[in-house]
Amino acid sequence: MSLPYPAAPAQSVSRNVLAIPAFRKLWQAMAFSSFGDWLGLLACTALAQQLAGGDYAKANFAIAGVFIVRLLPAALLGPFAGVIADRFDRRRLMIICDILRFSLYLSIPIVGNYFWLYTATILVEIVTLFWSPAKEASVPNLVPKLKLESANQVSLLAAYGTAPIAAIVFSTLAIFTGAINSALGNKTQASAADLALYINAISFAFCAYTIWRLKEIPEGPGKNLKQISLGKSLWDGFSFIKDSKIIKGLIFGMLGAFFAAGAVIGLARTFVDDLQAGEAAYGILFGSVFLGLALGISFGPKVFSQFSRRRLFGISLTISGILLVTLSLMLNLVLAIFITIILGLFAGISWVTGFTMLGLEVEDEVRGRTFAFVQSLIRVALVLVLAVSPLIAAAIGQHTYTFRTTTLTYNGAAFTMFFAGLIAVLVGVISYIQMRDRPNVSLLSDIKSAFRGELGTITGQATAGVFITFEGGEGSGKSTQTKLLKDWLEKNNETVLLTREPGGTPLGNQLRDILLDNKTGNISPRAEALMYAADRANHVYTMIRPALEKGEVVISDRFFDSSVAYQGAGRVLSPAEVARISRWATESLTPTLTIIMDLPAEIGLARLQSTDRLESEPLAFHERVRHEYLNLAYQDPERFLLVDATLSIEQIHQVIIERVGLIKALKRNQKN
Repeated sequence: MSLPYPAAPAQSVSRNVLAIPAFRKLWQAMAFSSFGDWLGLLACTALAQQLAGGDYAKANFAIAGVFIVRLLPAALLGPFAGVIADRFDRRRLMIICDILRFSLYLSIPIVGNYFWLYTATILVEIVTLFWSPAKEASVPNLVPKLKLESANQVSLLAAYGTAPIAAIVFSTLAIFTGAINSALGNKTQASAADLALYINAISFAFCAYTIWRLKEIPEGPGKNLKQISLGKSLWDGFSFIKDSKIIKGLIFGMLGAFFAAGAVIGLARTFVDDLQAGEAAYGILFGSVFLGLALGISFGPKVFSQFSRRRLFGISLTISGILLVTLSLMLNLVLAIFITIILGLFAGISWVTGFTMLGLEVEDEVRGRTFAFVQSLIRVALVLVLAVSPLIAAAIGQHTYTFRTTTLTYNGAAFTMFFAGLIAVLVGVISYIQMRDRPNVSLLSDIKSAFRGELGTITGQATAGVFITFEGGEGSGKSTQTKLLKDWLEKNNETVLLTREPGGTPLGNQLRDILLDNKTGNISPRAEALMYAADRANHVYTMIRPALEKGEVVISDRFFDSSVAYQGAGRVLSPAEVARISRWATESLTPTLTIIMDLPAEIGLARLQSTDRLESEPLAFHERVRHEYLNLAYQDPERFLLVDATLSIEQIHQVIIERVGLIKALKRNQKN
């Protein structure tokens, strides 16, 4: 099995998908062969280094050669092999391919020279090009359509999750063979690389046997299947990408993520030698990258669920680059391993976030072709990084620096990782700037809001419109200003939806009658918060989001900040808890701008001619509400515009349109 290439991650994983017998058998075979393949990669690079005979430059060239021959066939021939594979019986083809891979890997340690190492590796990769599309095409026939996404997800976990296990096994084999050689006085030539290659061969024999018993795999579509050519597929994907600023930034960043992780993988073997460690350390360092990747993929989106995905993508990539620079300066193996795990974690977050956004941002009709283009691009990038980085390290060579009584030795691997890290940082920063979903909101504000638990997950489904909300205490003049802003925007050729909460929908009007009617009596604070959330959920679903997706400007008299202030502070509930309820209800829709009409509570209440159930609350209640609004505005000045509501109507309107005008200008720049 070749180096696994990522596919778009599934949104959720069904625990029951492995309960399907046919798919479970195929998955077990895939997992074992993937484990064997990672073990084989470690073994091949270790064998290449051994055959170099201790020459630093020669070892780097040899390791680069292993990566070139493993990745180059897939980068050049992958799509063509997929077309050819569909012309054969899938089950029979997979069995033949696994038998061939078993034979080829078994022969590598037996022959034991450079020529056959590279030749056999190339042949394995070519064979794998036929096996992989047959497997991918078989999975949909083994699971129900509703569980296909879950099946793809557990397949991805099998491909990547086995890498750390393979690294541990390789390190164990290195220790085991070292002990045998020492006990026998080096009379034997036991090698961890040889044992690993034998295990790898066995894994493919097991895979062939499993598939032979798997009668549920269908033959395939046959010779008459028509598929889009490679050139047409790549051109269609490129055509969509070049017209989207977000997609260009996303793909550019994803390549940077693979650049950072690939540099570590490609240089790991010589880097541990520079630290005067052996094969066991190489296995641990190699596994640390994938352990970090697995942790980032599994837990990153959950841990950072309060953060904008677009911002998280760029930030994670930038941090990965910084950690790669730090790793290059490490002279201690334990610290290097720890940093590598953290580096892999942030690279994994970038990976899963990037592919999730790619699935969300790309239109359905071109999604498959776009993924084909992206994956081909990633394969080419991996070839370059994994192959070129050892070559650069070999060219730089070994260098020792003396500063008074301190001597430091930094070799080519360290220098190459250092500059690769700088490039990854640059790519991360550019991606962050290119993909900013809220240019008027600073990163610091997002971080503060995330730690407060008040920032929703921005999934990447950016709306074409602008969402403006008005907040404030009773009698502050919100309704007057919403109408004035609507008129001003319409005069500037904008389509505007003016709505309110509660009451923007038929259901909202019924809830409004219940919530504000003095005859309703006491409602528990939590019930009141949930009723407002129910109104808001329906409001967003039926009115606000559809209007935003059409590119309209939506102005709402109150939104979720009202619940934070009234039910959170006014009713003395936790504002953060109330905010979380509203985030869930609104699918984390956050206003572009929130205008707070600030007015002392006693002045606002004095303006009222009649009072509803909330307006009738004591002055202390309304003072708490006002204080919470001020607190929100202070903590996030980019999203909030605090307006002195004691000013004249004309003065307030002028302040508002100046700020809204800036947002419109930013929106135009984003489109351009």
